[in-house]
Amino acid sequence: MFWALIAALVCVVAAIIAVAMLRGTGKDAKANQFDVAVYRNQLAEVDQDLARGVLSAEEAQRTKTEISRRLLAADAREATTGKDVPQAANRAVTVLVALALIGGALGIYASMGAPGYGDMSLKDRKQFAEQLRATRPSQAEQEAKLPAYAPPPEATPAYLDLVEKLRAAVKDRPNDLKGHELLVTHESNLGNFVAAHQAQARVLTLKSALADAQDYLSHAGLQIQAAGGYVSPEAEASLQRLLEKDPRNGAGRYYLGQMLVQTGRPDLAFRMWEQLLRESPPNAPWVPLIRAEIATLAELAGVRYTLPPAAAADAPGPSAEDVEAAQSMTAEERQEMIRGMVAQLSDRLATEGGSPEEWARLIGAYGVLEERGKAQEIYKEALQVFAEDEQALALIRAGAERAGLLQ
Repeated sequence: MFWALIAALVCVVAAIIAVAMLRGTGKDAKANQFDVAVYRNQLAEVDQDLARGVLSAEEAQRTKTEISRRLLAADAREATTGKDVPQAANRAVTVLVALALIGGALGIYASMGAPGYGDMSLKDRKQFAEQLRATRPSQAEQEAKLPAYAPPPEATPAYLDLVEKLRAAVKDRPNDLKGHELLVTHESNLGNFVAAHQAQARVLTLKSALADAQDYLSHAGLQIQAAGGYVSPEAEASLQRLLEKDPRNGAGRYYLGQMLVQTGRPDLAFRMWEQLLRESPPNAPWVPLIRAEIATLAELAGVRYTLPPAAAADAPGPSAEDVEAAQSMTAEERQEMIRGMVAQLSDRLATEGGSPEEWARLIGAYGVLEERGKAQEIYKEALQVFAEDEQALALIRAGAERAGLLQ
C-alpha cells in the first residue's frame, strides 16, 4: 500500500508538470496579437467619433485613456508569451524532469527513510527496546570484540614484574581481601580492566554483605571500561546493587542512563540525566558528559529542552570548547578527557597548592574514576597540608567519604 501510494503521487505530480510544459504557447500569443489590433482600431474609432461630434472632447479623452490601458496590458502579455516552443524539446525536458523527480524522491527516501520497515507504535517501540535490552551482548561477548590487552609502553619492567608477582600471590591466596584490592588498583593502573573487574568481583564475594556502594560502583565502572563504554547486563546488575545501597549516587545514575541510551530508551535516559544534571554540583565529573549529550538525547526523546547555562564551580572546570569537543568523542575519549582534567588539577595542587574545596574535589574525582589508591594518597597529603584547619579538614573528609575511603 505504501509503495502504491508513492507511485500514484509521483505519477500525478509528473502529469501536472507534463501538461504545463507540453501545452503550446502559440495560441496564447495569437490571442494577444488579436487584442492589440482590436484596441488600436478602437482608438482610431474614438478619433472618428470625436470628429463627427458623437463624443465630446472630455468623453473622448476618458475613452482613449481606458483603451490605452488595455492596449498596454495586451502588449505586455504578447511580449512575455513569445513564440511556440518546439514540442520535441518540451517532451525531452518533461521526461528529464519526471526522471529527476522520481529518482530524487527515491534517493532521499533511501538515505533518510527506512525502506521495508513498517511504522511502529509507542507500545511496539517500548517492546522492541525491552527485547534489545534482554538480548544485548554479555560482558564476555563484548570484551571478545575488542583488541587484546597489551601493557602500556610507559610501564617499567620492574613494575610489571611486581604486578605479576601480585597476581601469583592472590592466586595462591584466593581469600586474601587486601591482596585482591591491591590487584584491582594495579590492574587498573595498567589499563587491564578485564583483570581489574574480575579481581573486584572477588572483592565483592569476599566482602559479601559488607560490600558497600563504592565497591559496586568500582565493579560496574571497571566492567564498562573493559567493554569500551558498553553497559553489559552484568554491569547493569552491579549498578542496580549500587543504587539499592545509594539511590542518589551520581556516577551510578549516569552509567544507568548510558545503558538506557544504548538499549533504545532515550526518553527514560533523558529524564534520568536531566534530573541528575539539576541535582549535581557543577564540578561533578559526569556533568560535562551529560551537557555534551543531553540536547541530542532530548531531540531523540521528542522533548523541547534548552540546556541551562553552566553553573560556575569553585575551581576551573571544563570550558565551552571542552563540552563542544566532547560531543564528537567516543566513550573512551571522553574518559581520557576527564582523566586529563583531573591530572591537571592534581598537578596544580601539587605545585601551587589550592583551597580545601579543590583538594576534596580531587579526592572525589579519583574515587569516581575507580582510582582509590590515588584518592587515598591525595587524602593523606591533604590531611598534612590542612592539619591546623579543622574547617578545611571537615571538607577534606567529606571528599574522602564521597570517594568511599571512610566507609
